[in-house]
Amino acid sequence: MTMRHAPLLPALLLLAACSSQHNIAETGGASTPAPLAVAAPAACSDASGWDDPATPLRVHGNTWYVGTCGIAALLVTSPEGHVLVDGATPKGGPQIIDNIRTLGFDPADVRAIVFSHEHFDHVGGLAALQAATGAPVYARAPALATLGRGASDESDPQFGELEDFAPVSDVRLLADDGVVRAGGLELQAVATPGHSVGGTSWTWRSCDGDDCRQIVYGDSLTAVSADGFRFSDHPDALARLRQSFANVAALDCEILVTPHPSASALWARLGPDASRPLVDPGACRAYAAAGAARLEQRLAKEAGTGAAP
Repeated sequence: MTMRHAPLLPALLLLAACSSQHNIAETGGASTPAPLAVAAPAACSDASGWDDPATPLRVHGNTWYVGTCGIAALLVTSPEGHVLVDGATPKGGPQIIDNIRTLGFDPADVRAIVFSHEHFDHVGGLAALQAATGAPVYARAPALATLGRGASDESDPQFGELEDFAPVSDVRLLADDGVVRAGGLELQAVATPGHSVGGTSWTWRSCDGDDCRQIVYGDSLTAVSADGFRFSDHPDALARLRQSFANVAALDCEILVTPHPSASALWARLGPDASRPLVDPGACRAYAAAGAARLEQRLAKEAGTGAAP
């Protein structure tokens, strides 16, 4: 199938996107012209709202930021098809589609959609994104029921305080350590079921010429709950959080992006006003350590021996 691309925009600079180093294609297709990168990103910051629009831009190689200022989404591209990572809020989903088109890609060339965790601020746009792309959504088993009904259940520490979202169809089961492939792309799932039971981090290799980097889309690691929920009363939830910290800390991790960009200081590391390096081999360990510290603060608060985190 020949891939489609948007008309050329003369004001934009043409940049080459590189393909993944892997070549395990599930879908064939002819090469597409290199996408277009916009001249400068919107003025996003840690204080930005979830649905504040962001100008899409390249993260590294064939990985592009297509989310909003406050909620991340990434597009990983190849000549044979793309993978979309995360779906944002119901209002953010259409912005993701617009951002994909702005970069010069056709949403119909998205072959697979994956996500971080099954809360409305990250999967609320999935139904609209699936309608625009025709792509299946891949999920680990604990997230399937939530996606199908568009609502969480009591397995989620935030149950009762989460907004519902449009149910998602064509959801395909993914093993806890499964790999999602499209064209020459391979995205490795990493189970991180602490923030929600279906939480999943993702890692893949992205190259800019000979400069290849391991990118990690690290799921949220915060011990957040509805009022009245005590993690100290739920050893299963505690075990999931601690295992998630360990799983993320152990990753080969050179560029970290998180579902909430502020959690990984993304806007200080990406774009023309970046003040910190984008590449940080210790980023995942630091991210996991910060999550573990917040959990201990939360447990101390529950025990009545510490202040609120």
